Amino acid sequence: MKPHEPIDFNSAPNRYRTIFISDIHLGTSGCKAEFLLDFLKSNESRYLYLVGDIIDGWQLKKGWYWKQSHNDVIQKILRRARKGTKVTYIAGNHDEAIRQFAGLAFGEIDIVNEAVHETADGRRLWVTHGDLFDGVIQHAKWLAYLGDSLYTLILRLNHHFNQLRNRFGLSYWSLSQYLKHKVKNAVSFITDFEEVVTAEASRRGYDGVVCGHIHKPQIRDINGILYCNDGDWVESLSALVETHTGELKIIFWPYRQSQLTEETEPLHVA
Repeated sequence: MKPHEPIDFNSAPNRYRTIFISDIHLGTSGCKAEFLLDFLKSNESRYLYLVGDIIDGWQLKKGWYWKQSHNDVIQKILRRARKGTKVTYIAGNHDEAIRQFAGLAFGEIDIVNEAVHETADGRRLWVTHGDLFDGVIQHAKWLAYLGDSLYTLILRLNHHFNQLRNRFGLSYWSLSQYLKHKVKNAVSFITDFEEVVTAEASRRGYDGVVCGHIHKPQIRDINGILYCNDGDWVESLSALVETHTGELKIIFWPYRQSQLTEETEPLHVA
């Protein structure tokens, strides 16, 4: 395909009306950029929403970590925008610095704090990262930074653990997700978050909400409001997609064993 040739929206093998992805966390060792690239190469859409925490500014402030695959993800998204996909970037807490550019466009990508998406069947969905409804982020940010450091440590342990599992022919298993869903307070926080964000969507008059932030992919009805969380590209390797008829579903991208090998060296680590 030539650099500026428009995408044929009817010919791609996996063609969706809309794709929502969030919590990629480019700039961290836990980011599964290679798998996201594989997903983007295999799935096209007319609309693409980046629902926050695309670049992890928190970790990049601590030390520079940036692999070639992280560059490739950005270039892939920019090319997609140039070829006709409407790309909307909703800022999150890890890339909160981008909020100062809300209302502007960079490389044909619209920067916003939140968005409204209308599905093919007429439902109006509020699209927000979700951190503004996280009490820890809003009122005890030091605790959020501490939790982020612990989360990063667990992800590093998880990476080495899964390399060992792969040698024995076993599939990927997430230690951090296991701990998150087993610890009572974490489960309570997730439940509270889902109820608060859907209540706000209802108050604003929307039919549903699409968010990220808590790294738990899910679609469910909460008090008559559709709650959709597209997950993440650190553990879940998931995206929310809308078909051309307006159906919403979660896609979990395979953790391909052929790619579960020692990662190449980052461009620079400080």
